[in-house]
Amino acid sequence: MRELSLHLLDIAENSVAAGASWIQIVVDESIVQDRLYISVRDNGKGMDAETIQKVLDPFYTSRTTRKVGLGLPLLKAAAESCNGYLTIQSTPGIGTCVEIEFQHSHIDRMPLGDLASTLLTLVISAPQIHWECQYQVDSQTFLFDNQPIMQELEGIPLTDPAILSFLRQLIEEGIQNIQPLPSGISK
Repeated sequence: MRELSLHLLDIAENSVAAGASWIQIVVDESIVQDRLYISVRDNGKGMDAETIQKVLDPFYTSRTTRKVGLGLPLLKAAAESCNGYLTIQSTPGIGTCVEIEFQHSHIDRMPLGDLASTLLTLVISAPQIHWECQYQVDSQTFLFDNQPIMQELEGIPLTDPAILSFLRQLIEEGIQNIQPLPSGISK
């Protein structure tokens, strides 16, 4: 995967598969501290220490559609090559937290990618999940929580064209309003 948002999609899909009813995604770009921090936390079935070690092995996967699971091992290697880390904390029956950090300015850091489309895809594909998403750049924050929207909709599907358009605009504008600009460009 060439973009961090695709790794986020993969990790969050694993949370859904683990039976989570709540998933929190945090993306914190600190230009000042030169760090990019990402976490995905869930209340799914969790993992024991042995399983955590296995998921970091590129030749292990719990999926039946392929024989290798390169997502987390490659992401861990990418983070470590950019002066960062990947950690997994998990408790069986409680949930899992995957944390990743990169040096923001590192030349080899893969781009964040289309975070808005990733979040929209997750919310639409798993509307039964309580999604909490936070995107922060230094002191500016965009928060997205699908619960108030779901309560307001009272059963109207998220795939309704008007709802889908509203969600896309809400997420894209929220992220765009705080996204860092390339060096030398000011708002």
